[in-house]
Amino acid sequence: MATLLIVEDDRKTNDAICEYLRPTGHTVIAAYDGEEALQRFRENRIDLVVLDIMLPRISGLSVLHEIRRTNTTPVLMLTAIEDEYTQVMSFDEQADDYMTKPFSMVLLGKRIAALLRRSGLAPAPKSITFGDVTVDFSGYTACDSNGKIDIMPKEIDLLRLLVEQKGLVLTRSQILDELWGADYPILDRTVDTYIKNLRKKLRLDCIVTVKGIGYKYETRP
Repeated sequence: MATLLIVEDDRKTNDAICEYLRPTGHTVIAAYDGEEALQRFRENRIDLVVLDIMLPRISGLSVLHEIRRTNTTPVLMLTAIEDEYTQVMSFDEQADDYMTKPFSMVLLGKRIAALLRRSGLAPAPKSITFGDVTVDFSGYTACDSNGKIDIMPKEIDLLRLLVEQKGLVLTRSQILDELWGADYPILDRTVDTYIKNLRKKLRLDCIVTVKGIGYKYETRP
């Protein structure tokens, strides 16, 4: 697991990001201004930084500049500033990614996971096994001791999304937006049907229903 530094001066936003990311098993450290961010970065072995641009004391771009003087730790800029100049400046200072507010927690989680994979800290799962059932994500196939299991590509995409976001609760709307797109005319009940099919076909007990919210992938110790 990785150590993540979340730098955001709005405490509600910072707390929400930290609360969302903690169930993944990562260590999450919060900082609320640029000066504190640099102090936390120096005191801890940080694997990835989520960094707001508009910060008190020291700006996010200045924090990024200081980090890049000695370190190549992945940095994802998170800001309400959407203009091209600010984005160009962020990449000129060697930011690894850029997201504008308001943002999707699911998308933020996936971008963090992607940056960690690139740095070798979170290898993408190519396959997964549940008892005698093996799912090949790259080949979009599943099989058990009796042979091939009839499963749809979208069902495998849904399982992979839940596995990649292990421990995080995904709402039906978040799942729909991620797998079908925000403008695709699909009902929330569609997600319930796909979850039901996954559980039945693969004999899964690790997809947990969070009543009134959505679903999460959770493994027992």
